[in-house]
Amino acid sequence: MAQDESMARATLVQTKYTDELLRKEHVMGVAVGLAKEGGVYTSDICLVVMVDQKVPPEQLAPEDVIPTTLDGVRVDVQEIGIPTAF
Repeated sequence: MAQDESMARATLVQTKYTDELLRKEHVMGVAVGLAKEGGVYTSDICLVVMVDQKVPPEQLAPEDVIPTTLDGVRVDVQEIGIPTAF
């Protein structure tokens, strides 16, 4: 899939699922961006779900577990901590 097509598809998924994802515990934001593997960004466009802290799925209520894909688009959970204003 071409980068433009991947970006367009991920943007549609973001629009469709942002409100639902923001209702989940620990979720701070949702964006289209690059996936991370081992702390390093890859060239894979995905839906990035930003959380204050990563929590193992078994410690979350079932409704708060973030899926690994949505409509065929990879979902990457990235820990950002709690944003603070300066």
